[in-house]
Amino acid sequence: MKNNIVETLMGAIILVVAGSFLYFAFSHANVSPNGGKTYIVKFDKVDGLSVGGDVKISGIKVGSITDQYLDKNTFFAVVKINIDPSIVLSDSTFAKITSEGLLGGNYLVLDPGDDADEILEDGDEITNTQGAVDFLGLLDKFAGKGDNK
Repeated sequence: MKNNIVETLMGAIILVVAGSFLYFAFSHANVSPNGGKTYIVKFDKVDGLSVGGDVKISGIKVGSITDQYLDKNTFFAVVKINIDPSIVLSDSTFAKITSEGLLGGNYLVLDPGDDADEILEDGDEITNTQGAVDFLGLLDKFAGKGDNK
């Protein structure tokens, strides 16, 4: 009987410690899109971009990708992003998909425009975009395999 009480107490202590670690991880990981500004960005292709990926300005993470889907009318890839609410973007902001390296994943880069332009509000669309670069296609063209002669 004494053995069961000790095992129960040890199990409870382990559950409390595990819960503390989970709370700490989620409170410091910025995984929640709540409290930020949401913008919509449309690309012709988003190869390698995934939900939860980084959104960076000048190499600094300022947000994350919260959703992506295909617009069935235009066949553009629609990406929803959530960024820090203290960042103000103008309508001349440029969004592009950049690779972390030859073998790394892709992330979204925002290049803020001029402050004199109109300011984007929460839920607006960033219209200046550049999709993902197809490195294999470029390599084929460079090697001469892309010629149709």
